[in-house]
Amino acid sequence: MISHPDEYFMRAALQEAKKAFDADEIPIGAVIVCNEQIIARAHNMTEKLTDVTAHAEMIAFTAASNFLNSKYLHECTLYVTIEPCLMCAGASYWTQITRIVFGAGDEKKGYRKVKGKILHPKTELVFGILENECAELMKAYFRTKRD
Repeated sequence: MISHPDEYFMRAALQEAKKAFDADEIPIGAVIVCNEQIIARAHNMTEKLTDVTAHAEMIAFTAASNFLNSKYLHECTLYVTIEPCLMCAGASYWTQITRIVFGAGDEKKGYRKVKGKILHPKTELVFGILENECAELMKAYFRTKRD
């Protein structure tokens, strides 16, 4: 058994976010875990795929559903470095994912800006895991865009 699973799996999501950073994508990474095993890894690929929906979470949902051969992600946890946007939070509703764990909040585009129920009522939310590291990677990316 992993001693600090949320931190351990968030570090895996951060590795994905660094892949996005290196590919000049907004550095958001995600992993989906089932039974303490990573079943999906993803990072933002909107530029590479020229697809505004190619967010890390969306790609991870598809990969996990394919792995499980199920449209539902019961008993799964999504670890994502930045708070999901409204689209990704809405998609999580339909997957019926058990838990969502995110690192840093997104005051501008995070789903929590919108009032009302967006996550599935049975989805547990945890946030602030490795928050500083997740936020710093985003800040570093946008600094490169301003220079």
